Amino acid sequence: MKIALLEDLGVSDEYLEKQKEKLAEKNYQLIIYKKADKIEEKINQVKDADAIILANTPLEEDVIKQANNLKFIDVAFTGVDHIPTDICHKKNIVISNASGYATHAVSELCVGFMIDLLRNIKENEQNCRTRKTKSKTIGNLLHGKTVGIIGAGKIGREVARILKAFGCYVIAYNRSKIEDENIDKQTSLEELLKESDIVTIHCPLTKETEGLIGKKEFDQMKKSAILINTARGKIVNNEELAKALNDKSIAGAGIDVFDKEPPIEINYPLFHSPNVIVSPHIGYETVESLEQRADIVFDNLYAWIEESPKNQIK
Repeated sequence: MKIALLEDLGVSDEYLEKQKEKLAEKNYQLIIYKKADKIEEKINQVKDADAIILANTPLEEDVIKQANNLKFIDVAFTGVDHIPTDICHKKNIVISNASGYATHAVSELCVGFMIDLLRNIKENEQNCRTRKTKSKTIGNLLHGKTVGIIGAGKIGREVARILKAFGCYVIAYNRSKIEDENIDKQTSLEELLKESDIVTIHCPLTKETEGLIGKKEFDQMKKSAILINTARGKIVNNEELAKALNDKSIAGAGIDVFDKEPPIEINYPLFHSPNVIVSPHIGYETVESLEQRADIVFDNLYAWIEESPKNQIK
């Protein structure tokens, strides 16, 4: 029985060796591959595997169609929008994710973006290095701001908890009813955009949320508002975001996710807009989070082997 690990999980070789030994006792062979970019390579890695482990590497339909032994996909990630779930379900392939491993990591980066933008840290840091004085623009407090959270799942609620400690008024837009003491009001998307000083996105990427934030939505926001996206890149139209920043329709943005995985081309429009902070999809990536992720992933795997799948995506 073969288990294929398709990419680096960010944990030590010793950790993986222990898992290899544990799986060998159950007559499973763990084979570790280097991350493949070409479909042909992925097909070769997956074609005779009973289970595969991957993080955010896209898994194309052709790979699944030719994986005749595949029964389980263990996703070391929260979102599964890079997996062709419809085909997997038709082939009775079980999918489990690692929801929850990055809750604190993403939440902290999100709030870090807010403070960085409000206090002009990027500009002031550069001024200090080049023997200039402070920024011409005086900073703003996070305290007292109205923050709108789009998507009040685990990460959205953790962001709300942190923001309450800063003295923020927290409102949220969510597809289902919210019961959380740290969220002051549940409202429509339109009202959230109009009322918020900061808008932060924490919903999954689905057919309904793809392109959720575009020109219409930027026009509804305050000119002094900032947008944070640490969720999924395609939820925001980044071309329209660049225009909104250039036109000063909104005041700033903190972006960790894009419509493609980094590296991003140098001429990407958002990179040339004012008052934007970008990072190469690092929200989930801390030592503590990666260790927790690996624990969840292998726990999912052993649960599936014992015919009691956990964290299953249906």
